[in-house]
Amino acid sequence: MSSLQIPYRDIALENFTYYALSQQMGTLPWQPIASVNWEGFSYKPNVNFQMAHDSQRIFIHYSVQEEFVKAQYVHINEAVWEDSCVEFFVSFDKKVSYYNIEFNVLGTGLIGSGSRRKEERARLDPAITTKVRTATTVVNVDGKKKWNIILVIPTAVFVNDKIGSLRGLTAHANFYKCGDGLPTPHFLSWSKIEHPTPNFHLPDFFGEIVFE
Repeated sequence: MSSLQIPYRDIALENFTYYALSQQMGTLPWQPIASVNWEGFSYKPNVNFQMAHDSQRIFIHYSVQEEFVKAQYVHINEAVWEDSCVEFFVSFDKKVSYYNIEFNVLGTGLIGSGSRRKEERARLDPAITTKVRTATTVVNVDGKKKWNIILVIPTAVFVNDKIGSLRGLTAHANFYKCGDGLPTPHFLSWSKIEHPTPNFHLPDFFGEIVFE
């Protein structure tokens, strides 16, 4: 099982720009999202992330380089997984239930919660999803599109869990890059998934993350 230590950082949010946030996260280690789990979807964009917390917020900085960038969805809870999309699935109750936090290159978000049974999952109210602040940038590098997004996720988003502080918590999670509606669909994960068809909603394959 994959494991990851999440360092504590005081990150100032007064100047909420991609540059200001990325500078403050600059010394954090990068983690790859590089598991290609299904032979029929072998395309592998270059995807990495940095992560930290300040006891009340989770900071995730994704860096993506891929051939195509698609950004169709602009409204909360739309099908952002069909765009150029990064995702963070996390469980605070030993994988009984989990949150799926999905954002496209524009910063359009979708968050769901519940158990692994589809009929017991629901998307959060848009007022909750908008609590996640995002900063993004897109550049063209050698004919490929390079984009970055920083998610600032407050503990208030985790509506089914009473999280007073993230300090010392152990959770289970996986990190993904997908693009179901891109010319070359792909499904990458941080923690390897062993399942016959593409499916991210498999908490049995979540890795362990420890908030320092």
